[in-house]
Amino acid sequence: MVSDDVKRQLCALARSSRTRTAVFNPSRPTHWAPYEVRCPDSGDTFTADSAWHFVADMIEGGAEMETISLAKPAGKTGYVMIVEGFGGEKIYIKLQLGSGQVIGRSFHISVNEDQL
Repeated sequence: MVSDDVKRQLCALARSSRTRTAVFNPSRPTHWAPYEVRCPDSGDTFTADSAWHFVADMIEGGAEMETISLAKPAGKTGYVMIVEGFGGEKIYIKLQLGSGQVIGRSFHISVNEDQL
């Protein structure tokens, strides 16, 4: 169960370009691919900005969110959602809270629900 406080933090940080990142780092790898994912409403691919706003909208809309223990960095907490995408696709989203920022770890089509 993810607390309402954590959800509020994730939303607020995701909506500001100054407090979000999805930059790959070997110590915290990312697979943030909004240009490969189609928006459920229009079928158009996401932009970097629209993906973050979609994430915040999903959280605010009450999408189910799970906590996981990340492998990299070991022991850190990740927040995972699998939400409806375009044409029956599922979108896999994984976030991590950093120091004053949200880190986008995954945003791509879900190929395996065992990704949780």
